[in-house]
Amino acid sequence: QVQLVESGGGAVQAGGSLKLSCAASESIFSRNAMGWYRQAPGKQRERELVAAINNSGYTRYADSVKGRFTISRDNAKNMVYLQMNSLTPEDTAVYYCNRAYGLGFLMSISAWGQGTQVIVSS
Repeated sequence: QVQLVESGGGAVQAGGSLKLSCAASESIFSRNAMGWYRQAPGKQRERELVAAINNSGYTRYADSVKGRFTISRDNAKNMVYLQMNSLTPEDTAVYYCNRAYGLGFLMSISAWGQGTQVIVSS
């Protein structure tokens, strides 16, 4: 049973913007801090939490995206969003959403969705 569905990725040029969306099941989303992770291309790369938001809207960001990315959530729709501006080639990765573990949050991770690919060309 698929419980996390990411969408909105694509190919853009450096300086461009994308908005990612994540539909989560109630059991994963409800009252939990959620986050966006990314896994850059290359062998043995770990998934990095880049943005997180709790149920009250408190947000945290990795230094690499601070000032450029904005995470938001719609609690009525069980949706999480990531607005990405001023993209650089270093943002190229597969992006996933899940409960937030990192950036001060200690949620338990659920099964991963398929992710959404972001490719930024120079």
